[in-house]
Amino acid sequence: MTPILLLGAGRMGGALVQGWREAGAFATADLIVRDPNISPGAFRGAVINPPLETLGAAKTVLLAVKPQIWREAVNDVVPHLAPDAVIVSIAAGVRAADISETFEGRRVARVMPTTAVAIGRGAASLYAEDAEALARAQALFEPVAAVSVLPNEDLMHAATAVSGSAPAYLYAFVEALEAAGAAQGLDPAESARLARATIIGAAALMEQSGEEPAELRKQVTSPGGTTAAALAVLMGEGGFGDLLPKALAAAVARSKELGG
Repeated sequence: MTPILLLGAGRMGGALVQGWREAGAFATADLIVRDPNISPGAFRGAVINPPLETLGAAKTVLLAVKPQIWREAVNDVVPHLAPDAVIVSIAAGVRAADISETFEGRRVARVMPTTAVAIGRGAASLYAEDAEALARAQALFEPVAAVSVLPNEDLMHAATAVSGSAPAYLYAFVEALEAAGAAQGLDPAESARLARATIIGAAALMEQSGEEPAELRKQVTSPGGTTAAALAVLMGEGGFGDLLPKALAAAVARSKELGG
């Protein structure tokens, strides 16, 4: 499946390469990277922006550009690819059929990953009609992510909303928690230290214990206590139960728009 051609070397492409390097999954020498704004240091050892005529060597093509510009980004590349090259796309919302058509009928898999692939702790939702394309995507992401294979492509919109975009939801929550702690009189730096350590520890406990989130919540919520008072707000009218469905619906709608 190598060489692997990365079309786009932004944050996600860089995170994936870092994760592969840490996991020993793929050698940097097996990577070809095309991006007009590349930071070479992050891809040291890869073949960077080679002549188009050399791209026929690539066995796997990772489409890692912004969905708004993906067609323009690949137009000059497509004629030079090998006919049996497999396309693995992480462009949010862009349908496999449209990618395959633009890539002249080549096999396509779609993936929605998270940037924690950089530390081997990512999540990745996969879809492909073609078994070989699916196997290729699994080989790329299983070394650095928990992989979920979706039964139909329409579910990629929901996977984007609940997983691909979700790290930002958590970071936004931590930002708000830090600010709220400072508003209650804590030194801002101490509020940030407490909020971040608490969230990281709670996530680690959820992973290691194997307990359901609802059960863990109950374990730290004494009836009539301070946690219960806070949860009455967070889980009450206008709280998480109302906000998250609206947030995910907005993300799904935007994913569909990006796909045209």
